[in-house]
Amino acid sequence: MNCSTLQELMHPFIDGELDVVRHVEIEEHLKDCESCAEQERQLRSLRATIASASLGYPAPAALCEKIRSAVAAPSIARTDFDTAAARTRHARRRSTLQFAAIAAGLLLLVGGSAVVGSLFSKGGASADDRLAEAVIAGHVRSLQADHLFDVASTDRHTVKPWFKGKIDFSPEIPDLASDGFPLSGGRLDYLVDRPVAALVYSRAMHTINLFIWPAADRKDKPVRSHARQGFHLRNWQKSGMTYWAVTDLNEQELDDFVRLFQEHAVSGQP
Repeated sequence: MNCSTLQELMHPFIDGELDVVRHVEIEEHLKDCESCAEQERQLRSLRATIASASLGYPAPAALCEKIRSAVAAPSIARTDFDTAAARTRHARRRSTLQFAAIAAGLLLLVGGSAVVGSLFSKGGASADDRLAEAVIAGHVRSLQADHLFDVASTDRHTVKPWFKGKIDFSPEIPDLASDGFPLSGGRLDYLVDRPVAALVYSRAMHTINLFIWPAADRKDKPVRSHARQGFHLRNWQKSGMTYWAVTDLNEQELDDFVRLFQEHAVSGQP
C-alpha cells in the first residue's frame, strides 16, 4: 500500500466500504505514515464538524416575512393587464416552489432510503457475522504484519506456559502433528475488546489461526461454518470456551482439523 493508492481509497475507508483485506492494509500503512495518518484525522474531524447540529441556523423572522410577502397574492388593485401579469408571475412562483418542494422531497426520499439501507445492511448483521469479520481481520493482520507468533515452538509444553499471566485462562493445546496439523506457536491477540489466545497450526503451506477465549456461559454449541473473502471459518463453544478457526485451507481439511482438535482436547491426549 503506497500513499497514492491510499489517497484514492481514503473516503471509502472512512465510510467503511472496503473489504477486510484492504481495510487492514490501510490500517498498517497509517501506522507507519504520519502524513497519511494526519490527513485521515483531519478528514474525520471535518466530517464530524459538518455533521454537527451547531452549523444549522434558523432563518431570521424578517427574512421569513419577506418570503411570505413575496409569495402571497397581490392585494393592491391594478389594471387588468397588471393583474394578469401579477397572476402569471405568482403562478410561476408557485410552480417553481412546488417543483422545488417535489425535488427536495425526492432527494430526501432517496437520501433517506440510502441511509436506512446502509443502517440495515450494517446494523442487520448478526453477532457471528461481525465476529467472523473480526477473526478474518486478525488472521490477515498476523500474516501481513509478520506477527504470527509471540512464542514460536512446536512443543505444546513450551507454548502453553507462555500464556500464563498474560490471559485469565489456560487454553487446551493438543499436539496434532501426527495427524498432519503440527503446532507452530502461539501469540496474544485481541478480539471482542479482550485479549485472546491465538494458536497457530499449519497444514503444508497453509496457516490455521485458532482464537480461544472464555465464553459468556458454559453452554456447549455445535460447530458452525462460515466463508468470507476466500477464507473458511469454523466456530464452536465447548466447556465454557469459545473457539474460532480461520484459514485458506479447503473446507474438508479444516473440518478434519476441528474434529481432531476436539477429540484430543476432550480426551486430554497430547
